[in-house]
Amino acid sequence: MSSTAPSTDRTPLLRRMFDAAVAAAQPALCLPPHLPPPPKGRTIVIGAGKASAAMARALEDHWSGPLEGLVVTRYGYDVPCERIEIVQAAHPVPDAAGLAAAQRIRQLVTGLTADDLVIALISGGGSSLLVAPGEGLTLADKQAVNTALLHSGASISEMNCVRRHLSSLKGGRLAAVCHPAQVLTLLISDVPGDDPIDIASGPTVADPTTCADALAIVDRYRIAVPPAVRSLLESGAGETVKPGDPRLVGIQTRMITAPQIALEAAAQVARDAGITPYILGDSLEGEARDLGKAMAGIARQVAVHGQPFKAPCVLLSGGETTVTLRGKGRGGRNVEFLLSLAVALNGLPGVYALAGDTDGVDGAEEIAGAVLTPSTLARAWALGTNPRSSLDNNDGHGFFQALGDSVVTGPTLTNVNDFRAILVEG
Repeated sequence: MSSTAPSTDRTPLLRRMFDAAVAAAQPALCLPPHLPPPPKGRTIVIGAGKASAAMARALEDHWSGPLEGLVVTRYGYDVPCERIEIVQAAHPVPDAAGLAAAQRIRQLVTGLTADDLVIALISGGGSSLLVAPGEGLTLADKQAVNTALLHSGASISEMNCVRRHLSSLKGGRLAAVCHPAQVLTLLISDVPGDDPIDIASGPTVADPTTCADALAIVDRYRIAVPPAVRSLLESGAGETVKPGDPRLVGIQTRMITAPQIALEAAAQVARDAGITPYILGDSLEGEARDLGKAMAGIARQVAVHGQPFKAPCVLLSGGETTVTLRGKGRGGRNVEFLLSLAVALNGLPGVYALAGDTDGVDGAEEIAGAVLTPSTLARAWALGTNPRSSLDNNDGHGFFQALGDSVVTGPTLTNVNDFRAILVEG
């Protein structure tokens, strides 16, 4: 461990790693190799997610035959297309624009033939953007459940299990509507484990989970849901399309990029700078503040004892943590992780970090994340800010923004989940 603070500011290097991770997940780079030849019949493009508009543009730029379709993306994430209509809607809580878009997507793929091809462009954020309430439910019901799920501390897999069973399009239902057309789903993963059923709640893939599973999650986290929601789950009327369903036979699903690819791109930037990278995992989950404490312990062991890695090195990880809201501050899971990391490190010299969401939005704000330096806590105290109180109030954005340490990218037009890098100097 160094006896003095390092003279080199490592935050620019961390930012280059983050930018490389985002660049590696751009649809223009990773989508074209997966396109099939044009079909005998029509080609219909549909999609939902934060990256869906950029995916649509990449498809248009590399498609030789006739093309039509509609995709729905988050407000501010639209990309101009000529033949594919781009609709914008709300995320993470759905709105009427998303509902109307989902209805139009259903109409587009109804009544197709076996000669037709549907290309579904699916990425993170599609769960709220492709909002199609199940039988007996309203948009208000879906909004209430989404809000409650986001505050519950449930994992993304658990949240999407509930969402699938409250939808008329997710959990394979959209693919069933496309039958007998050919369906090719191109996925950009934003979920731990890269399971297609959890990306936008799996509108074009079979779902092995059940209404009973969804109801158990609601009860486990004591989520207050509207009566119509509980009734739908208890009755089993919200059941999804299961593996082996003949309407899904022959459907193709391709993962075009994922968190691991983004982390490998960041690792190469570190190597080029003479820093050894270690990818600890692309699917780390759990409470953001708990992961922050754990990662602080590893970083301290590296800095003080040279175990399990020798410094200088950078610890990279991805995945999606959760935040159980306790306070009323402005935050997101990445800044919650980073603030917890800062408190646990307590100004340890030679340790820098960046945590950010690759879609450019951490929580509900247009802020991707933030950076941490050895002077973070001292600067906060000088401003009269108590770091632990900020953490208790879930006020990560307020904390780092006051220091000028927020990471703001604007819409990145992709989404491979969270990016975390902790650099430990020798």
